[in-house]
Amino acid sequence: MVEPILIAAVVIIAAGLRVINQYEKGVKFTLGKYSGIMEPGLRFVIPAIQSMERVDTRIKTVDVPRQETMTKDNISVKVNAVIYFKINDAAKSVIEIEDYFYAVSQLAQTSMRNIIGEITLDELLSKRNEISDKIKIIVDKASDPWGIDVKSVELKDVELPEDLKRVMAKQAEAEREKRAVIIKAEGEIIASYNISKAANTLSKAPGALHLRTLQTLNDLSGDNSNTVIFAIPLEILKSFEGYKSKNKK
Repeated sequence: MVEPILIAAVVIIAAGLRVINQYEKGVKFTLGKYSGIMEPGLRFVIPAIQSMERVDTRIKTVDVPRQETMTKDNISVKVNAVIYFKINDAAKSVIEIEDYFYAVSQLAQTSMRNIIGEITLDELLSKRNEISDKIKIIVDKASDPWGIDVKSVELKDVELPEDLKRVMAKQAEAEREKRAVIIKAEGEIIASYNISKAANTLSKAPGALHLRTLQTLNDLSGDNSNTVIFAIPLEILKSFEGYKSKNKK
């Protein structure tokens, strides 16, 4: 009699042993009623009387499917996002909600559509971090009764209609051309100022223009491929006239 009893005890003990990993917690039920949290390690539940559900407490990632919604200025956009969250109350995540993955995804979709409907397209494109924070606050607050802590929400892609993309591309090209014209004009102003300043300096120094001309000719002489049309400055011609008049005397 002793041997069958020992065998039955060993079988019962073996059937009731549970190994909970470090990143898990066990939610224990006794006769269907919540009776506590089981920490990581080797744990025992009474077969047929107690049961246990494992809860992964690591950070989880949920992709929010691409949603088509309207902005405040009536522009249709498609937006998707990703949510990072973790379970901070294992009991609530089992007792209060049936499928927290699906629930968080649906909650994020609804919140994202509502927030995007309250802002313009320019705000959506320029303030993505602020919009992500708003979605995070809403989802975190709504999922708190489920024992869920939302770490962050990130907007991944904002897809615009094709006709709007073309319009924005033309606008960007026009803006680049405008900047190029402005920069070129500013460069010409600076160049004209420097030329004017150089001309003023040369005009005040006797013989400076002549020296500058000789320097230019010297620079050109190093390249045989250049054809130089040389214009003699009036200063040189005047100097020759003065020289001739002296000789006549």
